[in-house]
Amino acid sequence: MTIRNPLEWSADQLKFGSRAFRSGGHSVYHPHESVNALRPAICRISTADIRDALRKGLDDFGAYRTDVIFLCMIYPIVGLVLARALFGYDMVPLLFPLASGFAIVGPLAGIGLYEMSRRREQGVTVGWADAFGVLRSPSFAAIVVLGLLLLAILVAWLFAAQAIYSATMGPEPPASIGSFFRDVLTTRPGWTMIGVGIGVGFLIALLAFSVSVISFPLLLDRKVGVGTAVWTSIMAVASNPGPMALWAVIVTVGLVAGSIPLLVGLAVVIPVLGHGTWHLYRKVVRREPGQELPVPERGGPASS
Repeated sequence: MTIRNPLEWSADQLKFGSRAFRSGGHSVYHPHESVNALRPAICRISTADIRDALRKGLDDFGAYRTDVIFLCMIYPIVGLVLARALFGYDMVPLLFPLASGFAIVGPLAGIGLYEMSRRREQGVTVGWADAFGVLRSPSFAAIVVLGLLLLAILVAWLFAAQAIYSATMGPEPPASIGSFFRDVLTTRPGWTMIGVGIGVGFLIALLAFSVSVISFPLLLDRKVGVGTAVWTSIMAVASNPGPMALWAVIVTVGLVAGSIPLLVGLAVVIPVLGHGTWHLYRKVVRREPGQELPVPERGGPASS
């Protein structure tokens, strides 16, 4: 065994990623599949399964908390940079829509965490670098396409938020942060903006949650197309409305709580929710025949 230098390791990751992307056409769209081909079976779950998925997410975080915190600190840092940019360009009305956008792109941000939980499930040694194992996924191109879809939904939400502000309180930007919050909370246009914004935001969040909560883990786990992954995710939500609504509430409350202390709390919330989403996927989507867990590698830690 030798320790490889970072440049060599990074080159290998890029090589695996480019290879997966070149062969990704089959992952995005399978022209020879029938409409019902490869559609995974969906299981009914209960609130007890939600609690268990969250518990297992906490367990994964506890097992790799140092590595995961290091990996996930990038998200609050990026959030602070974007927030500063908003203040610098007098775009204060978009601050809350941007912060809530974490919920839209959260499944994409957690893709490396799903991979870490998947590997731990197999009983192999896991480190932060294993999060980049997604580059080797046979469905990597489909993951990229689905990620772009979520980013498009986020952009649509920001445009909608700007339009709502312009129609109710704009089009002129607020004179200051204080005056903005005062006008929002004490004027009729401000409350109209809040009501319309919550309604539109709920519909957009529901769309993003439905198409992505199960699809990203599924793409990591099996070689399927984007259409199959999205369909499975939507049907999983439709088949388990109560438990999945509870999971959505947990995600929302967690992201809000993590965002309050200058977004730093997201360094803990994101990995817990990311690992938990993988275990939620395992409960919702039935394993294929013969898809038993492999025997742990010799010398690797046993999976619990």
